[in-house]
Amino acid sequence: MSTPPIAATAVSIVIVDDSEVVRAGLTALLSSSPQIKILSEAGDVAGGVATVLHHKPDVVLLDIRLPDGTGFDACRTICRANIDTRVLILTSVADEEMVDNAIRAGAHGYLLKEINGTALVQSIVDIAAGKSILDPAITARVLSLVRSNTPTTRNLIDGLSPQESRVLALIAEGQTNKEVAQAMNLAEKTVKNYLSTVFEKLHVTRRTQAAALYVQSQSSKPI
Repeated sequence: MSTPPIAATAVSIVIVDDSEVVRAGLTALLSSSPQIKILSEAGDVAGGVATVLHHKPDVVLLDIRLPDGTGFDACRTICRANIDTRVLILTSVADEEMVDNAIRAGAHGYLLKEINGTALVQSIVDIAAGKSILDPAITARVLSLVRSNTPTTRNLIDGLSPQESRVLALIAEGQTNKEVAQAMNLAEKTVKNYLSTVFEKLHVTRRTQAAALYVQSQSSKPI
């Protein structure tokens, strides 16, 4: 079977994963899509950062567990390089603290490797287009941890001011503080202050918990 021609507007990517098997699998999977153009791959932080800075892809698929550091280390370095590459964490780790670390490092998305090929391609395209992505499975797992402690979630959300609600809605979409600040025309420090107030009002300590509560409140709204 011949490989489909690459579209003129295909999203260029670099794959960074310590597993050669995973890299080969992703390459085989994504190469079948005309929407994706794979530029290169790497198996560690040093190689990943060097490859990304050289090729300047639209998106880098980045694993967390790497032999010479973490994906967060690579993410921070890439984000500080002032290039247009957007970072999509692709990992097998479904952990609330890891999601927090990824967001704080500047990642634009966090997906689990159990995602199917069609959804992965669409997520890469969405990330390249400026969207932020958070795996639905992660939101569901965080909800399962906080739901028993939040019997009045709807009331808690309703207690937020319009600005606080807007900040929370954007955080629930997976946006970073910087992206929220840009979207709302606010200083990044102001967004941090809003978040501190939101956390206090919702009785949570992490942005993933706040985002999960927001998602729960929206799903419970009457139609």
